[in-house]
Amino acid sequence: MHAMRAIMWFIRLLLFILLFGFAIKNDHLATLNFFFGGQWQLPLVFVILVSFAAGALLGVTATFASLLRQRREISQLRKQLERAERERVATPAGPTADIQIPGLP
Repeated sequence: MHAMRAIMWFIRLLLFILLFGFAIKNDHLATLNFFFGGQWQLPLVFVILVSFAAGALLGVTATFASLLRQRREISQLRKQLERAERERVATPAGPTADIQIPGLP
């Protein structure tokens, strides 16, 4: 367990050094041209970082929306299950051939 933690820190340090070296090697200015003649000159590494952050934010937002939809559906299904269990307990024991389960023939 302790060795695994040390390996993870080593990988993080190695990744940081690689990314830091990448940033140092790409410190020259990049010109961003906008509509209507607008221009910005920024370090290339900053442009890459902002693009990566925007993509990550978009991905997290899409995943979060899907997660909320799934949680809402799970909540509705749990309520349906509780309602079905209450109805099953409330009905006297008798023939079960009349019970209709949604989704089953």
